[in-house]
Amino acid sequence: MRDDVTNILIEFGNGSKKAYNELFKVVYEQLREIANQQIRYERDGHTYSRTDLVHEVFLRMIDKNRINWKNRAHFFGVASICMKQLLIDYARKKLSQKRGGNFIKQTYIDELIPDEKGAKKIIDLDDALKKLKELDSRMAEVVDYRFFGGLTIIETAEVMEISKNTVKRDWAKARGLLYKELKGNDTLSRFSLFLRLMDETHIQNIFLNHF
Repeated sequence: MRDDVTNILIEFGNGSKKAYNELFKVVYEQLREIANQQIRYERDGHTYSRTDLVHEVFLRMIDKNRINWKNRAHFFGVASICMKQLLIDYARKKLSQKRGGNFIKQTYIDELIPDEKGAKKIIDLDDALKKLKELDSRMAEVVDYRFFGGLTIIETAEVMEISKNTVKRDWAKARGLLYKELKGNDTLSRFSLFLRLMDETHIQNIFLNHF
């Protein structure tokens, strides 16, 4: 499987739209498979973060000795969008189920979206991002990579083939616009804390853990 997916990634890097669609499908399925595994707590209580999941898929699916930095950037770009779709799909499912009582986190994705409140935050953020995309699609794309994929400024710049300074400007402006969009939402009333705390390490955990 690793050789097949690596070949698809290389084809995508050469401009194949078909390869992109194939890559998205297999990466999404692999992410879902890992995310729905039963939680196996390490001694320090650490479990997968979103960034950890994306990197785990990369290690499982890609022969890193056969790709260059640009192929790697393409993979993480696709994986970020797959992670976004996975979380949105799961959030919608969780809201439709309307679980009652205390919910025991059993899988890794349950850890990422532990309750209905967390699920609603993901949906609300996605709705705000859709509006941001209408205003400036590049800024919305920066948020997708930074938040959902956990990519750094440098990695985001590589994926989008733009400068680091452009990513930084778009990231700063996007956060301000998202805050304005979400500040009237009760479930995201502390979104400003999220904006202040965002940094280069494990940015994907902060959104759910500080509200």
